[in-house]
Amino acid sequence: MLMRHRGVEPSIDATAYVAPSAVIVGDVRVGPGARILHGAVITAEDGEVTVGEDAVVMEQALIRGRAGHPARVGAAVMIGPHTHINGSTVEDEAFIATGASLFPGSRIGRGAEVRINGVVQVNTVVAPGAVVPIGWVAVGAPASILPPERHDEIWAIQRKLDFGGTVYGVGRETSMRDLMRRQSEYYGAHRGDDLVEP
Repeated sequence: MLMRHRGVEPSIDATAYVAPSAVIVGDVRVGPGARILHGAVITAEDGEVTVGEDAVVMEQALIRGRAGHPARVGAAVMIGPHTHINGSTVEDEAFIATGASLFPGSRIGRGAEVRINGVVQVNTVVAPGAVVPIGWVAVGAPASILPPERHDEIWAIQRKLDFGGTVYGVGRETSMRDLMRRQSEYYGAHRGDDLVEP
C-alpha cells in the first residue's frame, strides 16, 4: 500500500518489489532491485527515507524518517524481520539482524553488523566492519559496544547523547503528559494521508 503524506508520495523503482501488505508512506524512495517484504512499514514522517539498490527489508520491519534525521539504507543491505530503524543511516553492505533497534542520528558503517536484538543508541557511530553482538548495546561516537548487564556504563555514555532532544525535540524537564500531547499532534498529520492508486 502506497500512501501520500504531507503532499508527497513514494517513488518505487520499476525493478523493485513491494509486497501488497507492506505500507510505504510519504517521501520514500525505493531503489533498483530492492525488496520490501510483507508487513514492512516504511514511513517518512517529515524526513525522507531512501532504500538502496538490492537492499532487502524483511517482514514486519519498520523504517522511519524524521525531521533532521532522514533514514538511509544503503545498497546491498539486509534489514531483518521486526527491526526498527528510526532516523538512522545504514551504509552499504551492512547486516541488521532480526529485532535490532537503531535510533535517530545513529550511523552504521559499511559492512557492519548489528546482530539479533542489538541496540544502537541515538547519535551513535558504529565503525565500518564492526559487530554489535546479539542483544548488546552500541552507545557513543565512536561506539562503545557493551553487554546489557553493564547498564551503568551504558547510561553514563547515553545520558550525554540527548535522547529526548534528538528523538522528541524536548528537554528532560518535559512531562510525559506534555510529550505525548506533542506526539499526538505530530502524528495527527496522518489524518490527511491519501492512498496512491496503482
